[in-house]
Formats: sequence, structure tokens, C-alpha cells
Amino acid sequence: MEYIDYYKILGLNKTAGADEIKKAYRKLARQYHPDVNPNNAEANRKFQQINEANEVLSDPVKRKKYDTYGKDWQHSEAFEKARQQQGGSRNQGFDDFEFTGNFEGDHFSDFFSSLFGNGRKQSRGKMKGQDIQATLQLNLSDVFTTNKQTFTINGKNIRITVPAGVEDGQKIKLAGQGGPGLNNGAAGDLYITFQIINNTGFQRKGNDAYLNKDINLYTAVLGGTIALDTLHGKVNLKINAGTQNNSIMRLKGKGFPIYKSDGSFGDLYVSFNVLLPTNLSDKQKQLFTDLSQL
Repeated sequence: MEYIDYYKILGLNKTAGADEIKKAYRKLARQYHPDVNPNNAEANRKFQQINEANEVLSDPVKRKKYDTYGKDWQHSEAFEKARQQQGGSRNQGFDDFEFTGNFEGDHFSDFFSSLFGNGRKQSRGKMKGQDIQATLQLNLSDVFTTNKQTFTINGKNIRITVPAGVEDGQKIKLAGQGGPGLNNGAAGDLYITFQIINNTGFQRKGNDAYLNKDINLYTAVLGGTIALDTLHGKVNLKINAGTQNNSIMRLKGKGFPIYKSDGSFGDLYVSFNVLLPTNLSDKQKQLFTDLSQL
């Protein structure tokens, strides 16, 4: 398995703090984002590596394991368990030793051989492959319907069906799509976290959508009908006479799709912003004065 230097990918040294990691990730993610580099396979591969590096280095626990075990940081618990089964005590200076993932074929490095015992057989048991963490960015408009997405992980194209209604931060597991196992062990799993970017004029809270809509004073006072663009298309909305500023109207079933529930949707809540007229003529001002005296 090829060793990937996460620090090098983000252009950082190993003493980088959390803020430096975050800043470097955001800068590179914008530079290599698929929307900025359409149909660019190399940029897409780089983008996935950047996300993978951030996934590990931004998590203090994962970062510590990575700094100690290199590319095989996710096997750290198995290595520790094997050491304990050997009955050995913690090696002097082990906490300060930085392992860079030096495996040859299906054998452990000399370091691990000395740590767990000299017998190669004791370290050649089947071991599940590395789990891989990835982030998939989608626009909010993309998750209104079920769609297929293709992305690249470690040079391998992965095609998945994204159900309508998936939410920001939601994670799914693809069994057996992670790193290869050791000594004929099962492959690891692929965990995909969705990052949803709002490219619409709607705010999302769960399955419901929220929208601010301007209406003029005359419509608010006298009532009328306005055209409103919803996630489901344009509708003619009846405004009741005397509608107050910041009043809210609910449109049932006009919100976002409910995850894995075909044909079911949340609601749309429209908040009205009543616009006061400006630059009134003298005649208009007089009319408002007359109304105020009635």
C-alpha cells in the first residue's frame, strides 16, 4: 500500500496547529474543488487526497495514531493487541518513535518484528484492511432528487447512488471499498461524509424549507396574489388582506424530500417582508396623511 504523506499534501510541517490545518485545507479545497475544475481527473484526485488528509489531521486522536503508525494508523489497536498477546512490556522510547509505514509485501517492518517478537508467523495473521474516510461535496439542489455520483479514491473510481434528502454531515458506509486486507484479510470499508453547499435561496432545517419573500405595502394591506418560486416549481400564492410584516405562511409538502421515503416532503415556510414605499410624491403623502386621520 502506497504511503501518503498527509502533511505534504496540505503543505504543512508536522508541528502545524489546528488553525494552520484548517486554513490550509480550506485554501486547497477551493483550489481543487470539482466545480472549479470540471472534467479534470487529476484535480479530482488531488481534491480527494486533500479531504482525506484533513479528515485525519484535524482529528487529534487520528492524528496521533497517524504520527505513530504512518499509513497503517488504523491498525494501531491491532498492533497493540498483538504486542500484549506477546506478553511484552511497552518498549523504552516507543511513544517517541515515529513509524512511517514501512511494510514490504505482506510482512511487517523490522520495527514491528522486534516489537512483537522475532517470529514472522506471529505477525502474519489475517487483518482487515484500512478504513478510508472521504468527503463528498454536493450542492443543495443536487440532493433534491436521487442521483448518481462518481468520484475517485486512491486511483479507484467509485460510483454511488445518493438518495434524495441526504443531509449535511451525514455519513454512509460502503463495505469492502476501503484499503486491501493484510495476509488475505477482508478489505476495509469506505466511509463517505456528505458536505452540502447551499446554492439556493432557501434555508434548510431538517426536511423543511424556509424562504423570505418581499411584498409591497399595498398587497399587504389590500391582499392579492403573487408568483412564488418553490423547490417544486412556481405557484400562485394568495396573500390575505392585512398581512403583517414577518408573518409566516406554511405550504405543506413544498419542502425538501425526506431521506429514503419516496414521495414524502417537508413543508415550506414563507416569511413576508412588507416593503414600505419610498420617494413619495406630495399627492401620495397627502393620501397617507388623510388615511392616518380617518
